[in-house]
Amino acid sequence: MNGPLAGLRVLDLSGMIAGGFATMTLADHGADVVMVEHPEHGDPIREWPPFDGDHSLWWKALARNKRCVTLDMNSDEGTALVHELAAEADVVIENFRPGTLESWGLGPDALHETNEDLVVVRISGYGQDGPLAEQPGFGTVAEAMSGFAHVNGFPDSEPLLPPISLADLAAGQYATMGALFGVFDTLTGGTGRVVDVSLLESLFRMFPSVPEKYDRLDEVDERTGNRHPNAAPRNVYEASDGYVALSASSQPIFERVAECIGRPELIEADRFATNRKRVEHAAELDGYIEAWMQERTATEAVAALTDADAVASEIYDISDIHADAQYDAREAIVTVEDSDLGPVETHGVVPKFSGETRGIDRLGPGHGEHNDEVYLEEVGLDEDTYTSLREEGVI
Repeated sequence: MNGPLAGLRVLDLSGMIAGGFATMTLADHGADVVMVEHPEHGDPIREWPPFDGDHSLWWKALARNKRCVTLDMNSDEGTALVHELAAEADVVIENFRPGTLESWGLGPDALHETNEDLVVVRISGYGQDGPLAEQPGFGTVAEAMSGFAHVNGFPDSEPLLPPISLADLAAGQYATMGALFGVFDTLTGGTGRVVDVSLLESLFRMFPSVPEKYDRLDEVDERTGNRHPNAAPRNVYEASDGYVALSASSQPIFERVAECIGRPELIEADRFATNRKRVEHAAELDGYIEAWMQERTATEAVAALTDADAVASEIYDISDIHADAQYDAREAIVTVEDSDLGPVETHGVVPKFSGETRGIDRLGPGHGEHNDEVYLEEVGLDEDTYTSLREEGVI
């Protein structure tokens, strides 16, 4: 394997989205990720639609570049095998309810007795302590409690949850960063760290200035639709045949937009002289822009704004993304040969690195596909022990 994380060994004891996204990101950049699933029932993502035949495309995407083994960790033999796997790992990532791993003899203290340099990343709904710590937590509740749903949507609508697993994906990013922060600390003289990531805090952290605003000004943000509370003009505008997103919060770009829409006098108007004033008069400003948009198709409007060196785009769906030259040039979608489905298009690796990178070797593997490889060749179980563990349901 190559890539910036080549040589990093990650033991993935997580399931679902947050942990899966974190370990996928590490694997995409060269880490050797060994994912553990229960022998009888695999990761629930294997059952998430959409399906191509019997195969979940969610699973194929989220488990790419990983190796999958099966193991019942809630057994003496299973616990012992986790310790053997952890002995050779740099990072363990888990997302059980707080206290679960400890009950199996697999908490951080126990794992550090096996490998003192191990970085243990723990993902949970609310964190490892606090009054809610032991409650089950899902992204939906984090999206509600973080303040996201309260500000998402239009002023006259109910709070709006995101159409993606936003809290899980945010937590996955922080888990990735936490793992690498911990590894860096180990490489510079520290010992194994425990990294505590909560879905709730990960999404709440995406709101810079909100606690400061409440503390200093006693203000609570409300829903603003497609307007931005801190910048104007910024909105989705209706053209004659579709919609255009436009952001012109900096002064030079605002002036270019004003010229482009044939309203240069707006540049000299005191109420639009600064971004702060434009935010106060955003509705009026949006009216001028949308009137100009409605006389043009979305494509014509974007072309004119682009020629004026403004920042705008039509609203894309996946078919537009698939046909876009910028996405193509950046290899944002790549084709991978899958043993179950044949050639499948999937996301390219993000971020991109110069030099050698791993890319995508494979999509999500089968349940226990790498048992022989890991247990027989790497852990070194003999055939009789391996067979016995399989018959007992431990593997």
